[in-house]
Amino acid sequence: MSGELIDVVIADDQELVRAGFEMILDAQPDIRVVGVAGDGVACVELARRLKPQVVLVDIRMPRLDGLEVTRTLVGERAGTSATNVVVITTFDQDDYVRDALRYGACGFLLKDAPPALLVEAVRAASRGDALVSPAVTVRLLRQLQKGPLGEAPREAVGLSVREREITRLVAVGRTNQEIGDELFLSLSSVKTYLARIQSKIEARNRVEVAAWAWEHGVITSRNGRGT
Repeated sequence: MSGELIDVVIADDQELVRAGFEMILDAQPDIRVVGVAGDGVACVELARRLKPQVVLVDIRMPRLDGLEVTRTLVGERAGTSATNVVVITTFDQDDYVRDALRYGACGFLLKDAPPALLVEAVRAASRGDALVSPAVTVRLLRQLQKGPLGEAPREAVGLSVREREITRLVAVGRTNQEIGDELFLSLSSVKTYLARIQSKIEARNRVEVAAWAWEHGVITSRNGRGT
């Protein structure tokens, strides 16, 4: 990042969680925690004032929950001052996370995620990319198959065979590098394909690509294979 620091705001109603995340992130040479909040209203106020690249937000918080924080901050994004939201969740919050996804969250982490995953999620979000905890990905997105969307067949948006395959791999949590290794593509080629896919299905990031794949039947079996 050429010496540029990633500014982060952390919002969680548990002081120990806030302190733990702050300690982990501040220990990184390229990340700086610029603010912490114990509720959603304070989080939105901090984000508006400090304009961090990334906000880590717990779903269940007093005054304003993480869903409304996500909807508010994503709705206010504009130009280079965009703030990307990473949602912190637990295994009993699938419905909440599903809504956060629809509101434009850029990533999802479990509260007990290892430090390395927390750091990578922040770095990914700062790039406008998205990271979903491997422990969450399939379990969460599989629920979207039960949702009301999905009437339109995937062929209707004109995805090629290669694009559908990449979409499937995104949906089961593969990174760009892993997709490239599996399909014998360069990293730049994977990114080009993903940009094309996002444009065709009108997705803002790879999390929405994954959601679209589950909603439209690209993933149908237990091993994550498509039809």
